[in-house]
Amino acid sequence: MNTSNQVLLIHNSLTLSNAKALQKNRTNASNIAKFYIYTSTLLMALVFVISMMLAPVKEAYAGAVKWHPGHYYTLMSAGKNKSAYMDKVYSELKSTPALRGLQIRFLWAELETAENIYDFSAIDKHLNELATRKRRLVIQVQTKSFDPDWALVPDYLKAGIYEGGVFAFSSYGADNTIKGYNIKLWNDNVRNRLVKLFRKLGERYNSHPYFEGIGMIETALGQPINPITNDQVTSFYDNLLNVHQNMRDFFPNTMTIQEVNYPRPILESFVGTLQAMGTTLSSPDTRLDDPGLSSEGNPYSPDGIYSYYRKLSGTMPLAPSVMQKNYENTREDGTGYEPTVSELLTFARDNLNANYIFWTRHQDYYQKVLEMLNWSGQKSTPSGGLNPTCPTAYTSCIN
Repeated sequence: MNTSNQVLLIHNSLTLSNAKALQKNRTNASNIAKFYIYTSTLLMALVFVISMMLAPVKEAYAGAVKWHPGHYYTLMSAGKNKSAYMDKVYSELKSTPALRGLQIRFLWAELETAENIYDFSAIDKHLNELATRKRRLVIQVQTKSFDPDWALVPDYLKAGIYEGGVFAFSSYGADNTIKGYNIKLWNDNVRNRLVKLFRKLGERYNSHPYFEGIGMIETALGQPINPITNDQVTSFYDNLLNVHQNMRDFFPNTMTIQEVNYPRPILESFVGTLQAMGTTLSSPDTRLDDPGLSSEGNPYSPDGIYSYYRKLSGTMPLAPSVMQKNYENTREDGTGYEPTVSELLTFARDNLNANYIFWTRHQDYYQKVLEMLNWSGQKSTPSGGLNPTCPTAYTSCIN
């Protein structure tokens, strides 16, 4: 029996009252169906409108990098977790429009407290406090210490597969007194753990509009207390470049930064590779007449790092740092003179063509820095008088 005959027989067997009830149910079902179709259509339309609103933003953001050049405060590590210190810093940011944000350093062990246990709460706190003030955050992950008492890396890196994780170093030409520790980055297992840390950070912060940049500490190894081989040195820098390539992948819309100073023989290749991948060139020191940093090079002596700033201006972001000792002397060996803050600014701006400058908030000099940053030359443009041009290494810049 076909469907039509089945329906007809059923209909004929109903009483009048049952027929009326059935008609009522059909009407209700029809209304429910119409309501379902209406709400579904409305929902789909709403999703379509939202997706059309978001699509241009996503498309515009792809390949573009957040770009807010200018002057940034670098905090002394001891103060970043002290409320009284930070209250003063935020007051100084408010009264100094040319300060676009903060650079804050974190030891690896502060961010990964145990294997695969990550604690980014301090970053979250600073980022939220800065965002409410329309200021930006740059962080540096420190993988080299300058005090042997610092807990540089998580304890699990002391295991054999990581070769103990770190090596001790002294100052060049000094005795074997331990000045600090550096990571054994020639070990691929150490490299892989560091890459994972940056992956976790990228997942959390790349898309945050006030997370301006993330960097790594200077390239100088220090003088190892126990000698290391040439192969280990080569692998150290190869793995460092590998980490940076991964950082670019994890932070496609955020500046990734490497402080570069030594060793000079590798600089041409090393800096060229950073340029090709779109990494920001920084330096841990701004020294007006330091021979090792300023050398133009010759057949017997390679170029110093400052020569690359001049060569690469406009092609990659440039972000030198002014560290505490830079306020005290123009040379690493102390044979220079004490520069003025204005001289440091002029050198970084005009000789190094800086897009960003990170000014260390040194207790003896920060008032002079704030005074200089409130001069008209720094207040007249968002970049504080520094070069605001988007580098060609980026597809585009997000201002």
